[in-house]
Amino acid sequence: MRLDFLSCLQNHRGRCIGQNTQGNPMAKTLLEELSERLRATQLELDREIDRLLADKREQFRYTLERGKVIFEIGIRRLQKQQRTGIWRYLRQAPLAYILSAPVVYAMIVPLVILDASMTLYQHICFRIYGIPRVRRADYLVIDRHQLAYLNVIEKLNCVYCGYSNQLIEYVREVVGRTEQYWCPVKHARRTLDPHRRTQRFLDYGDAQAHHRRLDALRNDWGSTANGG
Repeated sequence: MRLDFLSCLQNHRGRCIGQNTQGNPMAKTLLEELSERLRATQLELDREIDRLLADKREQFRYTLERGKVIFEIGIRRLQKQQRTGIWRYLRQAPLAYILSAPVVYAMIVPLVILDASMTLYQHICFRIYGIPRVRRADYLVIDRHQLAYLNVIEKLNCVYCGYSNQLIEYVREVVGRTEQYWCPVKHARRTLDPHRRTQRFLDYGDAQAHHRRLDALRNDWGSTANGG
């Protein structure tokens, strides 16, 4: 398998060398086959995660109603008993943590600006280009503040961290769709953590494919149209 993979990479046309692919221009490369298997595995993984989440809801006695977490009354009472008081929490915090807090919280300003500007951008430009808009609500899930065992400061921190990371996921999808429309070309070398849309991008240096398939890629949003 490793030799086949190396042969596939060394072939300048990007196609695996073997009896099953010779003379067949539609034959899939090993990378394409692996990508398909990876997508199938990802779907299976997503289903398993959903199943585990359902098990956790039953284990920790909560349900979801219109996006809101509802704990059983007895469970919320038990959680409140495990909450650390604010003054005790502050007394236990290192002084450097407290002094650095304004720097941390000040980052909310550029984050909110980024959120507003990217939302405005996609609502204007995506309509013009015909790109499916990213549903912001699919990415920003604010629910940690409903945990009764967190005090006010911990809830604030959790909401802040959740918003910041999910905002980056949302922005990444907006930018990823923009890249797919304007420059769906892979890089000359592998990047550390490419977004999933790059799997369908055109090979670096393949001028013929760029001119032949660019329009098709601008209309092929497939299963990732909602960010998946």
